[in-house]
Amino acid sequence: MNSISVQMIDNTVSSSWWKNLVHHFVRTGDNLEIRCWKEETEEIKAASRYGKPKEKRNEVSICGTVTDDLLLELSDGEPTDKSIYNKMTKYFTINVKNELCNFCSAHYGTEMYIENLCEDDICFVEDVFSQFADSFSISTKRY
Repeated sequence: MNSISVQMIDNTVSSSWWKNLVHHFVRTGDNLEIRCWKEETEEIKAASRYGKPKEKRNEVSICGTVTDDLLLELSDGEPTDKSIYNKMTKYFTINVKNELCNFCSAHYGTEMYIENLCEDDICFVEDVFSQFADSFSISTKRY
């Protein structure tokens, strides 16, 4: 199972890399989980359009499927709250599973974990990050 882990270390980098990964790996109909902190009421309300919310200890988990509307939101939207750090998405965690991979966007998109990748997809990800050499810490595992 090939995997890639990415940590954004440059807080000024644009979200183009994140959108390229979402566009490549996430498809309509994929299994979806969005996690938000309980106090993120606007984000929970928005995410609830894509699935059913369940409260956990300190967070709300919304499970459903990826829709065209969600893909459009993730591709076109920019978080307005960047006071803490440079968020790529307004959702704290987005987990997607499909036939290509297990895709996890964590900490508002500043960390990525992509598992079950074929060699072509690893090459795609490495190509996306080739223009951002000093902006990320990247770990690739090939098995």
